[in-house]
Amino acid sequence: MISRVSSRSPELLEAGLTRRSEANWLAIELSGAWITETVAAREQDMTDLVNSQDIRSSQHVVLDLSDVEALDTAGAWVVERTANGLRDRGFQVEVAGAEGARKELLDVVAKTSQPEAVPPGMRGLGGLVERLGRGTVELGRDARDLLSFLGLCIVATGRSLLHPKRLRIVSLVNQIDQVGFRALPIVGLLAFLIGVVVSYQGAGQLARFGAQIFTVNLLGVSVLREMGILITAIIVAGRSGSAFTAQIGTMKVNQEVDAMRTIGLDPVEILVLPRILALVLVLPLLTVYANFMALLGGAVMAMAQLDIDPNQFISQLHDAVSVGSFWVGIIKAPVFAFVIALVGCFEGLRVGGDAESVGRQTTRAVVEAIFLVIVLDAFFSIFFTLIGV
Repeated sequence: MISRVSSRSPELLEAGLTRRSEANWLAIELSGAWITETVAAREQDMTDLVNSQDIRSSQHVVLDLSDVEALDTAGAWVVERTANGLRDRGFQVEVAGAEGARKELLDVVAKTSQPEAVPPGMRGLGGLVERLGRGTVELGRDARDLLSFLGLCIVATGRSLLHPKRLRIVSLVNQIDQVGFRALPIVGLLAFLIGVVVSYQGAGQLARFGAQIFTVNLLGVSVLREMGILITAIIVAGRSGSAFTAQIGTMKVNQEVDAMRTIGLDPVEILVLPRILALVLVLPLLTVYANFMALLGGAVMAMAQLDIDPNQFISQLHDAVSVGSFWVGIIKAPVFAFVIALVGCFEGLRVGGDAESVGRQTTRAVVEAIFLVIVLDAFFSIFFTLIGV
């Protein structure tokens, strides 16, 4: 925005600055064009003026803009900064010669240069209740938005079932490779180590009662029913759930998602559905793999610590666990996969227009997915106990 009071071209003018002082007041007269192209030459002069020591005797300072030929946002910002600097030193500052559009420009710059006042928060019990209330309201809004997003995903799934050609097979296969095959090393390693730890700790406790052989029972039941699927789901939430949020969030920042909507494409159908289907298909297989690796780790530790040979381990494991224990863990896998993928894609689509938002929503996606997985696992445990499985 440029305010002009002369027909002369502002590019031909320079930013002038003169001082005139009497008794206890000082007049700073600005002249010429105070615009982006010329104000840089005078910015240091204005800064030196604010910091100079020879104006200490002055109590009243007038910034006179009567002879200014042109003024834009850059010039107005320098004037406002100079006035604020003088006010901070205790001077009474008056800006004269600014009328009409020029006055409006200075007012706008003055408002934007002032930091927003942050309302003081309540302290003590009142502040705790206030924060609890705000958190509850925000949690309710997030739950409502997540349910709405769940509805969109269900509609997109139904549309794909009615029209299978709409399903992006190439994208689905790529996601299966990303979240499935490439996750095998980390899932296998951590599951193996979990089996080693459970076997080692269980043997140490059962040795007090001379029941070391029941370490195999402890390992088989805990891994097949709980540990295998839970550890796998947490790893996938941290690895694949965060990747979903980061990938979609980056597309949101680059306005690729908006471009899809502009040309009539559904981002849920193109970006979300392949990721959800891929994870639902892959997580049960990863769980079977994790169970095997955890039992293998436990068997290695049992053979090293308890001198249990492989045949004895397999026989004891066969007596300790049933097929039902295996299916208890596998049944949870598709549900956990759906929740992890849903939360990851949901938070990705909520990313704002900056890179910081990508990191923030990625963190939220991982935390929310792991929280929901553990809550659902608790519900499953209670349910299977009630029905006697």
